[in-house]
Amino acid sequence: MSDERYEIRFSGSGGQGIITAAVVLADALGSFDNKYVCQTQSYGPEARGGKSKAEVVISSSPIDYPKALEVDLLLAMTQTACDAYFFDIKPEGLLVVDSGLVEQLPTSRAVSIPFTHIARKEIGRELVANMVALGAVGYLSNQVGLGSLEKALLARVPKGTEKMNSEALQAGIEAARKIDIDSLPRSVLSDWDDEL
Repeated sequence: MSDERYEIRFSGSGGQGIITAAVVLADALGSFDNKYVCQTQSYGPEARGGKSKAEVVISSSPIDYPKALEVDLLLAMTQTACDAYFFDIKPEGLLVVDSGLVEQLPTSRAVSIPFTHIARKEIGRELVANMVALGAVGYLSNQVGLGSLEKALLARVPKGTEKMNSEALQAGIEAARKIDIDSLPRSVLSDWDDEL
């Protein structure tokens, strides 16, 4: 795990649970992993269906600026969010998308996982696609203890939904485990460099 500042942006549309996922991650990092963490969020003009993003800034030392400046990992749950926020990723950053909702990838340094499909098929509820995505982000970022992530999740979700949400989180972790990160290009800029 890195000691430096690490920035994660969750993005999608209102109603996808983007902010909830970010809050759970921040809670896991701050309450259980004892890291410095800042969590911020913003909505589009219409809360449901509009563009939505939430950011988690992680550090082992106090954080001087709470918002993401150069994103290490961008989760995009819609094509619109991917197109809008991709430009903030660091050259060696990682783009993670819902493959069922994001078809045009602006870089080959991207991981496509069918979060919504997994939620529907394996858990039986599309509603928990955000928790499937959170599991994958937790695993791929290598910034949070996966046990801490589950504890924070169980403390935050509505009573009676713990099992469903926990299964969704685990499904995301398992999907991410199948990804060979080392086989991806080292830089998101490498695609652009070839064309210049």
